[in-house]
Amino acid sequence: MSQAQVGDTVRVHYQATSKDGLIFDSTTQLTPLQFTIGNEEIIPAFEKALVGMMVGDKKEIALTAEEAFGPYLQELVTTIPRAQLPPDISFEIGQHLQVQQPDGSAVIVKVVNTTDDFVTFDANHPLAGKDLTFQIELIEIVK
Repeated sequence: MSQAQVGDTVRVHYQATSKDGLIFDSTTQLTPLQFTIGNEEIIPAFEKALVGMMVGDKKEIALTAEEAFGPYLQELVTTIPRAQLPPDISFEIGQHLQVQQPDGSAVIVKVVNTTDDFVTFDANHPLAGKDLTFQIELIEIVK
């Protein structure tokens, strides 16, 4: 039986939980996740954990925030005067928006505060700053 290696396309089931035990993502009742190890399509530590596993193997990995989605960065929280924003958009706390960056790239932001004069946006990944645990099962090595 072969072991998963960098360059292999694999299918896995996983369940992801936060430090407080909240399940925030799972493929166990869905189609397995398929990706190629080493193509940086997913969290690098997740990919690395698969190397050497055989079909049917299960593993639990605990990742620090830095290994998962990175630290929470206060500099990614920005307050903008409403006068600089489109007047036809109403902003609500918790709302997610896609914002065009000056370099042409797009970023998803969350509205975290609004006043009559300002709107505060957070561009951190929702799981930034959180330690995570993944239960992984290697379902298939597609090659």
